[in-house]
Amino acid sequence: QVHLVESGGGLVQPGGSLRLSCTASGSSSDIRFMGWYRQAPGKQRELVAGLSSGGASNYGDSVKGRFTISRDNAKNTVYLQMNSLKPDDTAVYYCNAVRMVGPITFDYWGQGTQVTVSS
Repeated sequence: QVHLVESGGGLVQPGGSLRLSCTASGSSSDIRFMGWYRQAPGKQRELVAGLSSGGASNYGDSVKGRFTISRDNAKNTVYLQMNSLKPDDTAVYYCNAVRMVGPITFDYWGQGTQVTVSS
């Protein structure tokens, strides 16, 4: 079992920055992927950024060049640095971890943190 705790959301003006954190506890040594998704009202949940245990990262098209995902393995924490924020970035942001035990994949989600970009 993996437990994810997110922090760092809040209200920010357009053009501002925020950093989200997600700390994993429990059976975190088997985690193969950690990422951030977001869901705005009336929209589907979408991938924002992901980071594999091997260090490969990927980003949603709308955030490329503005957001950066990173990981501190010693702290079992993944970060999402969000710069040049836009009102369209307003959403609940969810941390995701994928754990693999042999051929079996387990999917874990955090509780979500609200990010609001508004003047």
